[in-house]
Amino acid sequence: MKEANAGGWIEVICGGMFAGKTEELIRRVKRAKIARQKVQVFKPSIDDRYATDKVASHSGVQFDATVVRDAEEIAKLIEPDTNVVAIDEAHFFDQKIVDVVNDLADRGVRVIIAGLDMDFRGEPFGPMPTLMAQSEKVDKLHAICVLCGGEASRTQRLIEGKPASYDDPIILVGGSESYEARCRSCHEVPGREEGIRCWKKT
Repeated sequence: MKEANAGGWIEVICGGMFAGKTEELIRRVKRAKIARQKVQVFKPSIDDRYATDKVASHSGVQFDATVVRDAEEIAKLIEPDTNVVAIDEAHFFDQKIVDVVNDLADRGVRVIIAGLDMDFRGEPFGPMPTLMAQSEKVDKLHAICVLCGGEASRTQRLIEGKPASYDDPIILVGGSESYEARCRSCHEVPGREEGIRCWKKT
């Protein structure tokens, strides 16, 4: 590892599904490789939609990656001469990813994070809010709303073609068969207001 205060930082690429987050992560990784920097790319084992050993965008762009079960495994696999660490689908990790990422940045590593900033309910997703707050740079990307053609900031989950309910499980790995990009106005979450009221009472 590099010495502390050697110029590390955290940059977050966030937004809804189909916004191009993974493509942007891959673009930055490829530029780092062209600059002859040592790069390590990681993805959570839960994400097996397109390729088990690659980060892959919905459009088919891919890059080799190491599959890990949790954030602590990432810390164990970092090689001493690594300059850049990229982590895709960061919303699937628990809060320990925050400590791992900050430790890497403190040691002089450039850390690139990509993930959903909101879950299908339109609420902050996992460790992403903290990562965004503690990063040096945040880029929020937008897709195109499939209903109105506007800027889509939200992810619409569909079950048998209908919007998923607020109390459905937060994590459901899937692609275009289960999710759509939608704007705030077109995003639907049946039972959301009731779910929020119940949450506030607890």
